[in-house]
Order: sequence, then structure tokens, then C-alpha cells
Amino acid sequence: MIKASAVAALATAAVPARAQTSRKAATPGYRISNKRIRQSIMGWTFNPMPTEELIATCVDIGLTGIEGISRQFYPAARKAGLEISLVGSHGFAKGPNDPANHAMCIEKLIDGIAAAKQFGAKRVITFVGMETPGIDRDQARANCVKAWKQVVGRAEKNGITICLEHLNSVDDSHPMKGHPGYQGDDLNFCIEAIKQVGSPSLKLLFDIYHVQIMHGDIIRNIRNLKEYIGHYHTAGNPGRGELDDTQEINYPAVMRAILATGFDGFVAQEFIPNWDDKEAALRHAAEVCDV
Repeated sequence: MIKASAVAALATAAVPARAQTSRKAATPGYRISNKRIRQSIMGWTFNPMPTEELIATCVDIGLTGIEGISRQFYPAARKAGLEISLVGSHGFAKGPNDPANHAMCIEKLIDGIAAAKQFGAKRVITFVGMETPGIDRDQARANCVKAWKQVVGRAEKNGITICLEHLNSVDDSHPMKGHPGYQGDDLNFCIEAIKQVGSPSLKLLFDIYHVQIMHGDIIRNIRNLKEYIGHYHTAGNPGRGELDDTQEINYPAVMRAILATGFDGFVAQEFIPNWDDKEAALRHAAEVCDV
């Protein structure tokens, strides 16, 4: 009994020490070496880091793409050797699920396609939009399909893929960690809409963080939906933080599953840094995904 009590006491005492050392640091100076995953960065997550500094940091780490930055910085990113991995459009709040937004969404998507062509990008983002009273999911999907059919032909002609992002509607702790009321929070809803449009130029933006919250079973979903996926985003869950071992997603395994599908597009880091050293946080994420 004395021995058992001593062991229990030691085990209890060890818990805080493990908790304190559970966060893995970046390897100092790490640069992407395997290059099997084409890594990008969603720029807004690193605000207020100046965009020019973020571009230089990405180049130093070995990322090959950048997105989510103002278009005024596209020339600088391209000059530095980065591809614009995803061009913005109409945002997630007002989407084609509501016919009142169709003219705006179509205009923004056409503009995004033009910008993508100008800067050599291959993808433009789209969203379903927040729920509108009186429009159920079936009608919302039909409305989206109608709007996307009006622009997908233009995307096809220009070699552009429109990527529909699935978002979680659960996390209400932060305006960019979750989106309560977002009508495209179900993978089946998004995939059915993509099927109904029926074009290889409309695909799914598979945000690993959002899918984990809404569905889980990430690797199985990647395998099952591989023909519909055009782009990936990352972040740790819960919290949308670093890809360290304080969160639940096994990112090296997820990256290997992505590679096994033959995917050759971009995986964009979209976590919100918590570490004091934001460059180290990005370098660490790049290392985690460099399988």
C-alpha cells in the first residue's frame, strides 16, 4: 500500500511537468525539404505582421504559395517566387444561397477569375453564405447551383477552379474560429451542390479544422471525397491554433493521406498563431506538414 501510494503521488506530481512541455518547438532554421506537399499561407491569420515581412518569411521557410493578402501585394509575392494559391471573391457572410446576393456574388467571382488569370493563379474561393430566414437548405443549394452555373463556364475557359469552402457553425468563441448560421456547414450539402453544377472547375475547399469540428473522420473523408477536393486549409483543433501537440489532429498522418490520393494542389496554413514567435509557429507548421 505504501509503494502504491508513492507511485500514485509520483504520477500525480508528473502531470504538470508533462503539461508544461507538451508544446513542440520549431526546429531552429527549419526549411521545407521533402517538398511533397505544396505549402501555402493564409495571410490574414498572421496580421498584424506586415505582408512584405510575411512574404519574405514564407520564402525563407520554403513555402511556395500565399493567399488571403491584399491584391496590391500580388506583384511582390510573384516577384519573390510565390504562387497566389487562392484568390478571394465575395466572402462568407453573403453568399449565393440567397438570390438577393446573386448579382454581387457573380460579379465578385468574375472579378476573382480575372485576377487569377492576371497573376497566374489557379483557384478562386466561393462560399454558400449565412442562413436567410425562409430559405431552407434544399432551396439554398438550388440557389447556389444556379449562381455557380453562371460563372463556372468562364472558370473552365480560363483554367481556373472555383473552390467552395465548408465552414463549421459550432465554435462561437471568435468570429473567425467558427461561423454559427453558415449554411454550408455540412460536407454532404457542399458535395451535392458541386455534383449538381457538374463541372471539374467547381471543387471543395477541404478545411481540415472545420471538417474536424463538424464531421471528424478526416482521413476517411479525404479518401472518399478525393475527386471533389481542390484545395486544403489547416489549423489545430480546438482553438484554431498551431499544429502542435496541444491539439487533437494528427497532421503528419493527414498529410500522408492527402498525398496518397494523388493531390498535387496547395495545402494552406490557416492557423491563428498563439506563440510569441509567429515566425517559429509557421516554421513549425511547415515542418509538421513536410512529410
